Amino acid sequence: MSRLSIIIPALNEAAGIAETLSALQPFRARGVEVIVVDGGSSDATIERARPLADRVLGAPRGRAVQMNAGAAAASGDALLFLHADTILPPDADGLVLYGLSGTGRAWGRFDIAIDGGNPLLRLVSGMMNWRSQITGIATGDQAIFVTREAFAAAGGYPDIPLMEDIALSKRLKRIGRPLCLAARARTSGRRWTRRGTIRTIVLMWQLRFAYWRGADPAALAMRYGYRPGD
Repeated sequence: MSRLSIIIPALNEAAGIAETLSALQPFRARGVEVIVVDGGSSDATIERARPLADRVLGAPRGRAVQMNAGAAAASGDALLFLHADTILPPDADGLVLYGLSGTGRAWGRFDIAIDGGNPLLRLVSGMMNWRSQITGIATGDQAIFVTREAFAAAGGYPDIPLMEDIALSKRLKRIGRPLCLAARARTSGRRWTRRGTIRTIVLMWQLRFAYWRGADPAALAMRYGYRPGD
């Protein structure tokens, strides 16, 4: 692995995109490529991202579609998909590049820490990390990274409105088990605090169970709160 590309899907992230990208400037100084893929923001996301990224692209709305567009435009040998409200560990680029080349693994993810004052969020992040370690399934919050070759072999992210990270993990597991890095990416707890922590935990378990049972991801996205055209 000689170069890493970080791909950030964004939609109306003006309030926090500059913080995320500012934390990536030392990475850019070390040669990491940073690509923001906007899904049609109606706020100042693009204007705030442009000075802090190597490229800002537009793509049809949808996290999977946006990430695939970023991957197609990226020049790196390894790709890392980062949520717009997540901050990587300061040495994440080295951990990914040396980790992949040193272990021979094709993909992986970071442990996660969730920001917020509710003590339950520490339990949530701990359970996410433990579950991922056991199952080999990663969530988007955990900053999934993958070699370009493995991403292409897996067919990229499936074009579904929810659970695209779970679906990609299942595809990549056919290639090999993930590299689970103990260094923690720090993500916003806004999703849990906005809906209520316990309510969100219950909802996410219900949605994951329904997906495992074969439910339509579009129907699950509606339950989660996504609406066409939102």
